[in-house]
Amino acid sequence: MPFVNIRIVEGHSPARKDEMARRIAATISEVAEVPQEAIWVVFEDVKADEWYVGADSVAVLRARAG
Repeated sequence: MPFVNIRIVEGHSPARKDEMARRIAATISEVAEVPQEAIWVVFEDVKADEWYVGADSVAVLRARAG
């Protein structure tokens, strides 16, 4: 059973996550030749001030970008 763990910065809507999971499951199903029902997709939301790119948090990078 394929297991996909996706860590993303919090704030994505349930509808967006639904669409991402649908596309990911469909692709893995096609390539791995397993039924979509055997694929698990888990989202882990991470706060922007706890996710870093280099030495700066995503919250800081967003603030700089305006």
